[in-house]
Amino acid sequence: MPDHSKTLAEGRYRVRKASLDKDLRKIQHLEDETRAASSGLLAPGIAIIFLALTALYATLQAGAQTEAAVLVAAAVLAGYMALNIGANDVANNVGPAVGARAMTMIGALIIAAFFESAGALLAGGDVVKTISKGIVSPAAVSDGGTFIIAMMAALCAAAVWVNLATWIGAPVSTTHAVVGGVVGAGISAVGAAAVNWPVMAAIAASWVISPFMGGVIAALFLAFVKANIVYRDDKIAAARIWVPGLVALMAACFTAYLMVKGVSKIYHPSTLHIIGVSLAVLILSFVALKPLIHRQSQGLENRNQSLRKLFRLPLIVSAALLSFAHGANDVANAVGPLAGILHALETGEVSGKVHLPIWIMVIGAVGISLGLFLFGPRLIRTVGEQITRMNPIRAFCVALSAAITVLVASWLGLPVSSTHIAVGAVFGVGFYREHFIAHSKIRRRYLLRKGRDPDADVEKKMNDQDVIRRKLVRRSHFTMIVGAWVITVPAAATLAAITYAILQLVM
Repeated sequence: MPDHSKTLAEGRYRVRKASLDKDLRKIQHLEDETRAASSGLLAPGIAIIFLALTALYATLQAGAQTEAAVLVAAAVLAGYMALNIGANDVANNVGPAVGARAMTMIGALIIAAFFESAGALLAGGDVVKTISKGIVSPAAVSDGGTFIIAMMAALCAAAVWVNLATWIGAPVSTTHAVVGGVVGAGISAVGAAAVNWPVMAAIAASWVISPFMGGVIAALFLAFVKANIVYRDDKIAAARIWVPGLVALMAACFTAYLMVKGVSKIYHPSTLHIIGVSLAVLILSFVALKPLIHRQSQGLENRNQSLRKLFRLPLIVSAALLSFAHGANDVANAVGPLAGILHALETGEVSGKVHLPIWIMVIGAVGISLGLFLFGPRLIRTVGEQITRMNPIRAFCVALSAAITVLVASWLGLPVSSTHIAVGAVFGVGFYREHFIAHSKIRRRYLLRKGRDPDADVEKKMNDQDVIRRKLVRRSHFTMIVGAWVITVPAAATLAAITYAILQLVM
């Protein structure tokens, strides 16, 4: 006879075991959620520790100064702004290279942080404009107390706006955010008449000019590469002819770019000197690169994947140089207002240009690097992967376009944004690819020579909704980023005006 008591006991055991397993799974799930929440709080926690150390550092530097509390508060705001610059703005320098798989995320973060810090500390301007881009006359804000409150309001508003843009995943111009902050604080402090509206109109024009220039130049270079290398029957032979020249052109452009934008603290070269040095770099680079590219291309298969290997090293170098120049220029967006506040506290005077003490530069350099490590990966992925698909050839065109566009804009005296240029170049590459696939005669002739049907493209057999959904440039990202660009100045200005009113009440 069956042992019913034993069967009943086994059933109870299975019920208890199932219940226990269920409870253990719940506990494991709770632990996983807790761990995820903890890791999510790690980056903000480190950022708060940095700001606390910044306050302590500023306190030691202030010494017995009567307005030490004001200086410490301004230093914390500058540190906060530096964190946000690192989180948002640096993505444009390394994002395309990461998206193209030319470097890993960790490698990009290390390279960018090192060269951003080097650019800020070695070549960051020792004199900066405290009233950004000359949009507010220093004479209009002659009272030291008003100037200090206005600069703190501008800095706080710009940092908050860039933080918000980073949170929603939109790369914006930190320079434009500072400009908007200064406009809003300036209007609140002394009225709209103090704003240099022609300068503001030029800045507004740059919203359209800089991304359009970057996009067109990047698309032209991509068209050149496709016509002369990618869609040639012997790709490797074509690459041996053109790649050395393209990389040498990049070397010359970055030489000029760094001489114009990145070494102002070391020396101020003349236009003739810049042209001469750049031409020398172009020639020497071509002579050195031609045999190197020839050796590197030996044994490579005649396919596009082989071509991409030839562009990886130039991409890494370009990311480093862009980071160096960015650190040299944009550190002033974080610490320029702080230097102006320090000058006003020490002298009681308001000046349009002030010197940057080394301790202030350290706050900017460390803050940018830390912000990049803690919060930068999200924007790096947005720029490098989520707008359009990148490979080393496309990313190379973006980097070269960024350097050339900044040079041309500087020569024309246009107040452009490096963020707008780089992201505009990414858009330009993506939109050109859409046009190329649908309308390129070069592609059509190449496929016919290979015995393939150009009209057999998968997209041509899809309905309209499928085609829209599979566009090479993601329209949602395009709309969000352009919208963020357009409202950056007015949004920062509004925040600054509100912050100025609050600070007037409490200071």
